[in-house]
Order: sequence, then C-alpha cells, then structure tokens
Amino acid sequence: MKKQLINYETFIRITKAISHSRDPEEVVLMTVDGIKTALDVKGCALFLINKKTQELSVAASFGLSDEYLNKGPLSALQSIADSLKEGPVAIYDVTDDPRIQYHEAAQKEGIASILSVPIIVGGRLLGALRVYTAEPWEFTLEDVNFVQALAQVAGMAIDMCRMYQGQKDAIDVLKRMREANVVRSKRRTPFEGVPVSVSKEEYGRKAS
Repeated sequence: MKKQLINYETFIRITKAISHSRDPEEVVLMTVDGIKTALDVKGCALFLINKKTQELSVAASFGLSDEYLNKGPLSALQSIADSLKEGPVAIYDVTDDPRIQYHEAAQKEGIASILSVPIIVGGRLLGALRVYTAEPWEFTLEDVNFVQALAQVAGMAIDMCRMYQGQKDAIDVLKRMREANVVRSKRRTPFEGVPVSVSKEEYGRKAS
C-alpha cells in the first residue's frame, strides 16, 4: 500500500507540474525523472517517433549513459515493435529476448529488464516511454498502469505544447508582419511635415 501511495502522490505531482508547462523539453524531463525516482529503477527514457525515417529518437532520459543512448538508430519496426502496436510490453531478460534490437549494448549498460509503453494521442503514435531495471524485474500491473498513465499525460502535454509553440510562432510571424507594415506606413518622405499651404515646389526652392 505504501508503494501505491507513493506512486499516486508522484503521479499527482508530475501531472500538476506538466499541466503548468508549455515547454515540451521540460515535460519529457519531468516525466522520466519522476518515473525513475518513483519506481527506484536504473533508468527511464522517452522516445519520439520520426514519421519519415520510422526511427525512435531520445527526447529525454534519466539514469542512462550517453554511450547507451547513442548505440545506434532505433527502428520503430524492430525495437520492441509490439509495444508500439499492441500496448505495453515487458521484457524480463534482455539477454535472449528477440524483441531487443541491441542485446550487447543493453548488457554492457547493466540493463536486465525493460518495460516499453506506447505514447498515443488522438489515435496518433507519438513515441514510447521505457523503464530500465538493473535487476530482473517482474513488472506488476500497478507498475504498468503507473507508467502507462504518465505516458498518456506526457503525450497529451507534448501535443498541446507543440500546438502552443505552433500558435506562438504563427502569432510572432503575424506580429512581425504588422510591425513591418507599421514601419512602412510611418516611413517619412522628403515632403512629410511640410505645411499644406506650402507647395512642394516652394519647399524645394527654400530647401535649396
């Protein structure tokens, strides 16, 4: 029960923090940090899928080395692909599971088990959230539900952040266009400010 309470409190804390953020990078960092700390595991990473290359790119991680994160491209069609299609997938032993793309790299990193959960928003696959343990781990339904819930919250937050950033960019573009128009409208000619009673020709003679 204590673990359930801890996870519940962590879930509330993370979701509350995420709801106040409009920065996608901050959202993913809070997510992986919170999950690793709550479950007391080796590491956690959030991947986003590149639709063009069908590869998973690391958006944020906690507890994993740069060497492991840069081990090579992660194919969405090979690397625990079932978790992207059918839901959460738990790998108890990374040494002999055919669903693992980089066996040797995982062993060298000291990873024993992996839980992979898809990040899906509005029927669209955004990526995956993965938990890594140093010891063989039988992931419980509670563990899976906790990670899956945060994956869903993070996915929605990332999607909203992207929309906000897009709107912000569009607003900035319109603002720059308006400012440019204002500058053009305020651009002074040699005859601006000349009294109406003075003709341009007279002004030219006086100026000369």
